[in-house]
Amino acid sequence: MPSDDTPDLALLIGANLPYLRRYARALTGSQGTGDRFAAATLEAILEDASIFDSVHNEKVALFHAFHLVWASAGAPLGEPDTRLSAKAQDHMAHLTPNTREALLLHAIEGFTHEEIGAIMQIEGSEAAELIEIAQREMADAVSGRVMIIEDEAIIAMDISAIVSEMGHTITGVARTRTEAVALAARDKPDLILADIQLADNSSGIDAVNDILKQFDDLPVIFITAFPERLLTGKRHEPAFLITKPYHEDQVRSAVSQAMFFSSTETLVA
Repeated sequence: MPSDDTPDLALLIGANLPYLRRYARALTGSQGTGDRFAAATLEAILEDASIFDSVHNEKVALFHAFHLVWASAGAPLGEPDTRLSAKAQDHMAHLTPNTREALLLHAIEGFTHEEIGAIMQIEGSEAAELIEIAQREMADAVSGRVMIIEDEAIIAMDISAIVSEMGHTITGVARTRTEAVALAARDKPDLILADIQLADNSSGIDAVNDILKQFDDLPVIFITAFPERLLTGKRHEPAFLITKPYHEDQVRSAVSQAMFFSSTETLVA
């Protein structure tokens, strides 16, 4: 690739790097391991950027390069650094091969079946089949108690309906940081779904971190119109971050994964 294209390529990679870090972390079960493979991917691209000539979608090309590096290393998982990570690794071992990758790429990163095929070097129809298998295996595995932190009543009702239809129990809906902390203390959930901007201008991130001071073993899914507040590229990226407006299958997939793996973490505000 000509040298005068390098600055543009660097900008494109930089814009997508937080998403790659998030995916790598969720895929490997460890932010440290995920970051090492993300860094190795960047090194590989610096040596040979021709992958961006053959794949016209820069984000697809970046994720494809990551998969080549990760697969060539034997698709390793990270060393669990917490009890939840260890539990996630154990659960992951029982999934049908390649299903977790396909589901994460589709439900969390928003890739189409054809794009997933390009990333994983399979047919789009096979990617769709892998996603269906993963959704079925995860949804059938566990059910639990879910707390929702959301100040918009219609959205809260919609999320509650989706989660309830999946077989989970809603412990309640909180509209503010104070309500959220009180609700969690009164009825400990197994999973938290949280918006970032709350009714009284309080922060859903702060609310979640307050709750995690009481219970440090709760997985969290953020559903927000402000993803840039969490995907900074500077700190651990949240494994599950759904952007508004969301699709029902995104919520279902994220909840199934979080309940199955108990592997999501939040950020320190």
